[in-house]
Amino acid sequence: MAANRGEIAIRIFRAANELGLRTVSIFAEEDRFSIHRFKADEAYQLDSTKGPVGAYLDVEGIVKLAKSKGVTMIHPGYGFLSENAAFARACAREGITFIGPSPELLENMGDKTAARQLAEKFNVPTLPGTEDPITDPDQALTVAHEIGFPLIIKAAFGGGGRGMRVVEKPSQLPGLLAEAQNEALNAFGNAAVFLERYISRAKHIEVQILGDQHGTVVHLFERDCSVQRRYQKVVEVAPAVNL
Repeated sequence: MAANRGEIAIRIFRAANELGLRTVSIFAEEDRFSIHRFKADEAYQLDSTKGPVGAYLDVEGIVKLAKSKGVTMIHPGYGFLSENAAFARACAREGITFIGPSPELLENMGDKTAARQLAEKFNVPTLPGTEDPITDPDQALTVAHEIGFPLIIKAAFGGGGRGMRVVEKPSQLPGLLAEAQNEALNAFGNAAVFLERYISRAKHIEVQILGDQHGTVVHLFERDCSVQRRYQKVVEVAPAVNL
């Protein structure tokens, strides 16, 4: 089962087909004519009372549906529940394999404020930023002056470039904070955001690490993900150049 929609779900189904696996699609009522519904071997509609976004954030509803249809594996894609520890734990509780990190790892790394604290604990350099999520505009303004401008507002949970806004000056902060919180809530079901110093024209370098349930861990070297649109990677260059 792909616990996602659109192109993300279609890519998951394509990979599963190459492995000879049967696929299951889920869709909100508003997505009943969406292509991803028809790309899987089976397709089931989610709770129509949850709305077009809430349906894909319904942990118990999705897991209950998966269990009733005999699903053995769930791939969350990215966004929605992909970094939700409660979702990974609910899958494990029902004997369904969650294709992604363990619930414990998601609790540490899925929450970016907790991830920052963990990095600092092990003396990993981090940019100046808030240790805890920010909710109040007045508090945000006070902290922002300590961090300095420009700064970036980031969603504490989730990814895919959602819930992010660059703030160039203090007068922009209240409006952009509200925008980021609303986008984070709609995309991930959690409005928590934090502030961090923004570096313009920075290199975005990643090292991807893969591990399996048998304890085998490998890294795939570094890659340059600096070419982005709306904070979402467009091109990845590996190995990274100019390091």
